Amino acid sequence: MSRSQVIENKTVDYVPESERHGQARSLFTLWFCTNIAPLAVVTGAISTQTFHLNVLSAISAIVAGHMFGGLFLALTSAQGPRVGIPQMVQSRAQFGRYGSLLVVVFTSVIYLGFFISNVTLSGKVINNVLPAIPLTGATVVGAIAATLIGVVGYRFIHRINKIGAWVMGSALVLGLGIMLLQPLPAAFWHQGTFSLSGWFATFCICAVWQMSFSPYTSDYSRYLPANIGVFKPFICTWLGACCGTILAFLVGVVAINVVGGEGDAMAAVRQATGWLGPILMVLFLLNIICHNSMNLYGSVLSLITAVQTFRPDWRPDARVRVVVSAIVLVGGVLVSAVAAANFVAFFLNLIWALIGVLIPWCVINLLDFYVVNRQRYDISAIFSADGGRYGLVNTRALAIYFGGVLVQVPFVENTFFTGPWAHLIPGADISWMISLVVTSAAYLYFYRRDTSLHAMRGKDHLFFGES
Repeated sequence: MSRSQVIENKTVDYVPESERHGQARSLFTLWFCTNIAPLAVVTGAISTQTFHLNVLSAISAIVAGHMFGGLFLALTSAQGPRVGIPQMVQSRAQFGRYGSLLVVVFTSVIYLGFFISNVTLSGKVINNVLPAIPLTGATVVGAIAATLIGVVGYRFIHRINKIGAWVMGSALVLGLGIMLLQPLPAAFWHQGTFSLSGWFATFCICAVWQMSFSPYTSDYSRYLPANIGVFKPFICTWLGACCGTILAFLVGVVAINVVGGEGDAMAAVRQATGWLGPILMVLFLLNIICHNSMNLYGSVLSLITAVQTFRPDWRPDARVRVVVSAIVLVGGVLVSAVAAANFVAFFLNLIWALIGVLIPWCVINLLDFYVVNRQRYDISAIFSADGGRYGLVNTRALAIYFGGVLVQVPFVENTFFTGPWAHLIPGADISWMISLVVTSAAYLYFYRRDTSLHAMRGKDHLFFGES
């Protein structure tokens, strides 16, 4: 992607070293900004509203959860410079060319769901800020704005989040200062109490929040130079994602405890920050649109990956990405417009339930890349029609993956299903931790490092992560 290009020309193909650019610190601003969102504020408030933790207990659980979950997000992000391809394309190395389709489909559904939900949310916020714009028109405006950012692509997404990180970060820090420097309610520090179940439930929510981004993290680091290594993109992603999300969660905690009651966290933020409140609401709206551009960008790459799986010689360019983006835009607006009032809530519950299928994928992806293959993948095999050394379907990896999904079932608690052991820790969904442990043990047991990797060195293959 040259600097003279306005619209990114790459889709799912490999980014050669001659087209690499940028610095690792751009990952800090990207993941910092995109995590400062209304949903993060509302979710942070749950720690005291639902789990009845006191402020200090809530803060410790939020920090610990995001720092732990952020490790998985950052490790997948650090793969980008080494592999130079989108995250879902890379899954072929673990599951085979056709075997990876299952994860690609799940990922596409999840991020299309987030796109549609945010289209609806942005329309409502625009309508509230500018009542003269009808709700349907506001929904279209929000959707088009997010789509345009996503269509322009990688470089513009990074630039707009770099600006947003400074603006949103400064505004939220100022908002926290306004709330904490005013006379606090007498019970501010003391209302609620510490409970292990409440603390752990908050920890789990924060950890899964970070891990849910893993299927498209390397999409935003694949243009970085390969010689940048692993540590720099890892630490920049980890710090950015953790700092941004923790800040937004804490704003929710403080606001709801300053205002008191069981009301809406965003309304509490607006009330507790005084003159800054209306400005924050506008900034949050802009953030929703920018964040949704990433949902669109990631879902479009996943959809193209699915089609390209059956057309191995096809190298889609910017025109294809524009067309698919337009289809997603129209579909998202139509679904948002015709859906029942409670559809978004139902759909979000479904999406969060589906996130459980990403946990074993994340474990397998990280172990395969860092432990089994030592950061080296064969690019020609990944794009080969017959799957090359990775094959068409890796039944063993898929069996471990399905095992990692099924082992969660007895411990699951969501809107649609409650397992028999779901209440081992009241209020906390520990199914993801069970899957993490079981999938890790199974994958490491059944997979030993392939010694043939050494034999292939020096042959006509390009290995990611090698000079």
